[in-house]
Amino acid sequence: MKKLTIFTLAIMACNLSNAQESKGGKSSFKMVTETPQPINPSTLWDLGRVSAEGLSSDGKTLLYGVSNYNLESNTSEKNLYTISLANGAGGQFTDQKGGEAVVQIEQNGDVIYLSKGHLWKKNLTKGEATQLTSGEMALENVKFSPDGTHILFSQSVLIKKYHSTDKYPELPKSDAYIYDNLDYRHWDTFNDGKFNHPFVASYSNGKIGDPVDLLKDQPYYSPQAPFGGAEDFIWSPDSKAILYVCKKKFGTDYAVSTNTDIYRYELSSGTTTNLTEGMNGYDVAPSYSPDGKSLTWLSMKTDGYESDKNDIILFDKSSSIRLNLTAHWDGTVNSFIWSNDNRKIYFTAATKGTVQLFELEVPSNIKSKSLPKIQQISTGDFDITGIVGQTGDKLIVTLTKFTRATEVFSFDLKNKSLTAVTNVNDDKYAAIAENKIERRITKASDGADLFSWVIYPPNFDPAKKYPTILYCEGGPQSALTQFYSFRWNLQLIASQGYIVIAPNRRGMPGWGVKWNEAISQDWGGQPIRDYLSAIDDISKETYVDTARRAAIGASYGGYSVYQLAGVHQNRFKTFIAHNGLFDMRSWYGTTEELFFANHELGGAYWDSKNEKSYTQFNPIEKANNWHTPILIFQGGKDYRVPIGQGLAAFQLAQLKKIKSRLVYLPDENHWVLSGHNAQVWQREFFTWLKETL
Repeated sequence: MKKLTIFTLAIMACNLSNAQESKGGKSSFKMVTETPQPINPSTLWDLGRVSAEGLSSDGKTLLYGVSNYNLESNTSEKNLYTISLANGAGGQFTDQKGGEAVVQIEQNGDVIYLSKGHLWKKNLTKGEATQLTSGEMALENVKFSPDGTHILFSQSVLIKKYHSTDKYPELPKSDAYIYDNLDYRHWDTFNDGKFNHPFVASYSNGKIGDPVDLLKDQPYYSPQAPFGGAEDFIWSPDSKAILYVCKKKFGTDYAVSTNTDIYRYELSSGTTTNLTEGMNGYDVAPSYSPDGKSLTWLSMKTDGYESDKNDIILFDKSSSIRLNLTAHWDGTVNSFIWSNDNRKIYFTAATKGTVQLFELEVPSNIKSKSLPKIQQISTGDFDITGIVGQTGDKLIVTLTKFTRATEVFSFDLKNKSLTAVTNVNDDKYAAIAENKIERRITKASDGADLFSWVIYPPNFDPAKKYPTILYCEGGPQSALTQFYSFRWNLQLIASQGYIVIAPNRRGMPGWGVKWNEAISQDWGGQPIRDYLSAIDDISKETYVDTARRAAIGASYGGYSVYQLAGVHQNRFKTFIAHNGLFDMRSWYGTTEELFFANHELGGAYWDSKNEKSYTQFNPIEKANNWHTPILIFQGGKDYRVPIGQGLAAFQLAQLKKIKSRLVYLPDENHWVLSGHNAQVWQREFFTWLKETL
């Protein structure tokens, strides 16, 4: 008897269905098999975006969010879902319009969450949602005291009268800003004189007492601007104090410093103490051990260096001793949590092109100041992007790969294995063709080993020739790991028929502190030579069409494209730069976080000791060498890399009669956040590649 395969059965079913339908009948059994197709911008934006929101107090249920984008309305809708970690049972938990965010999950299963600035309550297993707070005051970054008697939240407070209508109320139709200091604009907004402040108030059954401003009348931010959130403040375990992160500097001093500190505010007396006095870099993410005996936080050593080595600091309350738990480890920490038994700390960090889990044992005798052994506990071609919490002998984590958006996984601490908890996008990925991903080691120009990820098109055939794209990462000191982006998506780019090579050039975490630091004040030096080494090396492969090579990138990656345009010596046929730095002098004069410019370039352009950053490593200085087609994206509200950078590069290309195109996004910042704008971005991106590559 002939053996029937699944494929044969599928064909038979399709034939039966077609026959019945041709006679006007209706099939009761219909199986359709479809060949997976390469991912495209539409399928990318159809994916659900998963966020882990928290674990129930018994560790048995996960609350997670899923955001879905609606192309017609150009909006994203986020709802909360539950899933049992034991059997996978669960479902949709909220269906309100807008976006819900979990504040806390109580012992009885009540979930307190924020929706449109107000608190709501709903039980995990029964009952309807109940609105707890109302009124005009919209709450942000809410945290309840452990004893449940107080609420901590943030609000924006008018401190300085920078805008003309505040300074001159008799001129209500005026629109002017008046400044005497720097920090007049940040990221994508001009400073309107309002500062984020933490507030504390009594709380009972949705009733909020008179709030107390912890930073009353002070022009300081907490949470930190522009991206700080609820992680910037915590309650002490006894509910008697609040710890908050703040950079207590103003104006020009604020713009040139990264020195945030952790402050302790006493509820009873209203007194404030600086817990990190004398620690000069970023001090953030305070967290108490579960038993409340130890305080930990993340700390950088150097003021003005935003990408310094990030260490875990332990403060023992009984002895008042501080200990840097990771000082001896050649890496930089992303995030961490305590183990439930107070004995270990688990953390994530970039390593060799991925982000993995690590653990350290907390010293039992801090007075000995012995440093703990640190070991990596997960391995694989993926990124552990966050740790949600611990339940039993498992960590609940979020994970991405180049070919998979965020999902939640369970990591078994005993056998070091990962198990998927959520599978929001599994059905959609089943219809998407897979891409081969390979690791590649190149000898750099100085003899060092240079690691790259190589992403191939679906159904890659080494007997064919493919156009090849060099991907230049931004940062400049951000890790190039197995990230998943809804714009710079390397799977999406490769799936249009291109090979993508993404080098871990000098300046990237994951290869030791020295490698990470090597890019500072050498932007146009070894990192650019690393890029050329990577593209030259892969070009030796017979499947690379050396007549069809491109370089693309954003931010420092855009700078890299501009710099390569002047030194590539005909390697590339086309370029794409997004919000790249083109003229270092004008950039220094218009960017907002000057601590970054001072550290990375060495300082101001008028100081002769920094000449190299503004001449040899300045793309505009090589304008005479430009001759290659270039597409330039520029956001109108990007104050990190202001609009003049993209406009000047486009004007150069046009005046030299180089095929060039400018895509100006007036309402976007350093990123592209609007769904419709992102669709335009991707259509122009791929249209340009088709035209020029």
